[in-house]
Amino acid sequence: MATERSLGALLRSLQSPSDAQDGLSLLPTATSLLSVLKNPLNLTLLASQLLAAPAIWDQSVDLHSCRRIISVFNTAAMAILQSEESRDPRIPYGGPKKLDREQWVKAVVSGADEKSPRWRHLLLIGGVLLGFEGQDRQGLPWNVRKKLESALVTAAQFSLEELNPQDELDGRCITMVLNYSFELLSDLERSRLNYDRLLPVMTQATYLSPEGLEGAYFLGTVDEDIVQTPAKRFAWPQQSPTFQRITAISSSPLISALGPLSRLIAHAVENVRDPSLVARSVDQIADFVRTLIVQWRQNKLSEVDRAEEAEFLDAESLKNTIPGLWKLLRSCLYSIVIVLRAVLGRVINDRALASDKSAPYISMQILHILRNLYFISSRVGSNSSSQHTFVTLSAVDILAHYPDLTENFLKSIKPSELGQIPSHPLDRCLDLFFLNTSELFTTVVSPQFSEDLLVQAALPYLPAGGNNHLLEIFEAAHSLALAVFAIPNNAAVAAKHLPFYLDNLFAVFPNNLSGRQFRLAFKTVLQVTAPPSPIANRQPLLPSILLEVLYDRALTASNTALPPTAQGTTGPDMGKTVPLSEQSFLTLALIDSLCFLRVEDLEEWLPLTANLINTIPAPEMRKACVERFWDALSNGEMDVERAHYCVTWWSTKGGRELILFGAESAQSEEQGEQGAYMTGAVGGVAPESKL
Repeated sequence: MATERSLGALLRSLQSPSDAQDGLSLLPTATSLLSVLKNPLNLTLLASQLLAAPAIWDQSVDLHSCRRIISVFNTAAMAILQSEESRDPRIPYGGPKKLDREQWVKAVVSGADEKSPRWRHLLLIGGVLLGFEGQDRQGLPWNVRKKLESALVTAAQFSLEELNPQDELDGRCITMVLNYSFELLSDLERSRLNYDRLLPVMTQATYLSPEGLEGAYFLGTVDEDIVQTPAKRFAWPQQSPTFQRITAISSSPLISALGPLSRLIAHAVENVRDPSLVARSVDQIADFVRTLIVQWRQNKLSEVDRAEEAEFLDAESLKNTIPGLWKLLRSCLYSIVIVLRAVLGRVINDRALASDKSAPYISMQILHILRNLYFISSRVGSNSSSQHTFVTLSAVDILAHYPDLTENFLKSIKPSELGQIPSHPLDRCLDLFFLNTSELFTTVVSPQFSEDLLVQAALPYLPAGGNNHLLEIFEAAHSLALAVFAIPNNAAVAAKHLPFYLDNLFAVFPNNLSGRQFRLAFKTVLQVTAPPSPIANRQPLLPSILLEVLYDRALTASNTALPPTAQGTTGPDMGKTVPLSEQSFLTLALIDSLCFLRVEDLEEWLPLTANLINTIPAPEMRKACVERFWDALSNGEMDVERAHYCVTWWSTKGGRELILFGAESAQSEEQGEQGAYMTGAVGGVAPESKL
């Protein structure tokens, strides 16, 4: 009787309109009653009232309220499961008879009736399914679970057909429930979903709705609470309203589960029947990230370079508030990359999207999206995620089939002022994206375009080594310049700009350029100028001239070991464990370049290289160069003709003695082999002893 009286009081309270908080305060009582009621009709009545009660639904309702309704049915289902497991089988008649699981589920699900909208039925069915089957509990018989899954999908289908354009809560609720329960659905039930209706709803709810990522406008509001401290640093207090807003967004029902939700959106992208919906989703994401970067520029935090954060940002903010913001931004990045990966997979496999009218434009839009997200991805490392790498390279590969569109795209993202280094960190970040992306298109664009845009964009950064703010851009600029010079069609461009590049290369090493980078750059330049490149046909002596410049510089270079920052990340052949000097790195650069020389040039440069190695005073550094020299001759870098000459030089022309014992020892040994014999005399030394 006490249970019935409690139920009656609860039903009367649910029928009495009140503020939302009073209505939601009744939910714990409803949860306990759902787990103890034995009459199926009472269970159905209570479940129906929870979905239609004025005390709950006549107020302003959000996804937090909907999640609490799910929790009611989820908790009640778990309680039923636990009570059956804890029942003592030795006392079969010791307590009142309870409903079994199938009866309980049938009674509760019957509460999803015409008194409430279809989308609220998802809260009930999803909560029951999660309570019995979530976290691999397997609490239902197979036939009951199948019926429950089917009921959930059917309710979702009807809900999508009855969406209210005046109130988007229903679409957000559908998104939330499916996100929580999608992994519990069988493939058959998943295939029944109408993804053409579902995809726009989920994209809108996730990225543009007030209970999702708010269209990225949350980022600009942060600026309101950033203040300057007496120590001339920017501070973002933990108690500020904007930080509370960031925290609320991160803990919202949709964004707190953004990873699974992004995979659900990607699944919808892969299964929509209308290809235009894929392009429309990309448009929505593009609008979101465009707003995101505009809001970031309006934020004072964007004015601080990453290398200067410890100097210009408050320590408490760096510890508490700013990491929370970057965590949310990283979640945005990963979410969008997951969806874009599905978009590109659809473009590759869908005939309609793979056409010339769609594929290049979607690829351009995706690259614009990645550009607008680059202020986030550059902090976490764009190569740290395999999905990000796939999205970038796939979009580049598709667009590269359309050279004219490629040049138009590169023009649209070029630096705002060519030939200058911008002062704003965000502009430098966008320049870095341009340099890295342009390098991937160097084989596609015309030589004139490469000279007018790519080389000009790289020029201001080439001598910028040693500046911590520009180190990454400095390396990207050198990489882009070398990529342009290495293209055979760009021979005229390379011949025109190589003198300036080489002057700059020797000027920045070793103070502003690591030894590894110098070796790679010089080797690339020599490869560009050596046969069979077009430059070699015009200027056949250019490789020897470059090596002479390098050789003369090495003779007078310092033999003091460089600091670790100037060593660079090196492989085993580059002196990983042995600190090397400027002279050693120049010698190694000469050794790296030998494989590109003609045989007649090798005849001159092999002895010179050996002599240069012997001028290195430190035994450890000299040993590293000797090992690299032997590796260059024997590991397959040389072609057959060059390798044959190297073997001949090593074995019969004094190369071995020159390397191992120096020029004087080699000369004296050669004289000793000739000997001083009488006319007609026979040498008394056996051939096998002359080793």
